Amino acid sequence: MARFYKLISLFAIILLISCEEGRDAGNLYGQWRMSGSDTKYISFSGSITSIKDLFEGEVFGNFQHVGDSLFIQCYSKDKLLSDTIMIESSYGFKPFNNIRLKIESIDNENLVISKEGKIWSFFKY
Repeated sequence: MARFYKLISLFAIILLISCEEGRDAGNLYGQWRMSGSDTKYISFSGSITSIKDLFEGEVFGNFQHVGDSLFIQCYSKDKLLSDTIMIESSYGFKPFNNIRLKIESIDNENLVISKEGKIWSFFKY
């Protein structure tokens, strides 16, 4: 019986470690609101991102943070043109399926990213 409890305990520890909140997101982990906007949000958890405009919709994707670079691969579940328009026009992140951004600065409260002279500022909420 003691062996059974040790096995269950080991399994529980492995499960907890593998589900560690935000493990791949690092400093990006959490929800960020675009400065100067009450409708635009981006969030990071694990390796998943959510880019949302309260009026236009929400798009999910995968991301990687490598050095000062942020790579985002967006996905449109229903392959809607409005998803691409929201990401590329509303946010200015292009192209929809292969976004490459530079992280200018990041700390516990602020995130500044850029691409080709355009700068986006976010704050954690």
